[in-house]
Amino acid sequence: MLATPAYDVALILNQGQRETQEDAIAARMFDASDAGYVVIADGMGGHEAGEVASEMVVAAWRDALDAELEAETLNEGSAIDALPLAAMQANAAIANHNEAQGKGFNMGSTMLGVLFLGRRVFWISIGDSPLYLFRDGALKQVNEDHSMAPVIAWKVASGEITEAEAQEMDRNQLTSVVMGGAIPKVDCPEDPLIVSPADVLVLASDGLQYISDAEIQTILRDHQQGLAQDIAEALLKAVQAKGDPDQDNLSIAVAKLTRT
Repeated sequence: MLATPAYDVALILNQGQRETQEDAIAARMFDASDAGYVVIADGMGGHEAGEVASEMVVAAWRDALDAELEAETLNEGSAIDALPLAAMQANAAIANHNEAQGKGFNMGSTMLGVLFLGRRVFWISIGDSPLYLFRDGALKQVNEDHSMAPVIAWKVASGEITEAEAQEMDRNQLTSVVMGGAIPKVDCPEDPLIVSPADVLVLASDGLQYISDAEIQTILRDHQQGLAQDIAEALLKAVQAKGDPDQDNLSIAVAKLTRT
């Protein structure tokens, strides 16, 4: 008899209105150990650069996590330690590629990876790819946003700048990214998120944020009893319904715990 996976996971990758696909996404479940992962990378650097960077992030993640989760006996400590290890290996790979291309070549990627160990969810996040938790009818972003958006919001709230001045600033400018140099900020808490079957986790590239958090919350309220695939498709449909001519590449992963 086949084991039921601990999580129902669905992935969607959409090019949006961009000429190339610079996002990358992957997931894998290990039923015997109730473990699994999802990783999303949003590359930057233009044609034949951003897509290379995001694939390097996903490849480094797979190398680091698969080695631990494929072991006969799962060493949870080593699996958790593989999250920052994956980031370091991805950063080194991108550094080597940038150097090989010659002076002035720069590419990079965000990195959002989650590790499922039973009901516990560990994550590492570099950049602005959001990790959302939908619980009790409310949506919350649980990872840090390494872009100028929260900095600008704080400046408005503190009266340092006006709302009009804020509109002129680049909210999407990243304050941390994997691009071969020092990584200024890494969000990788020691304490996991504990989830229940009633919760819904959504991981995405910032292409999902062409719809508001309020709109995402409404969609999850309407579809929370559905399969992960139904939720992911509803989110994609809502983004596409906007018809934004500048719609970015979009990666969406939805995960639901299937058993207590």
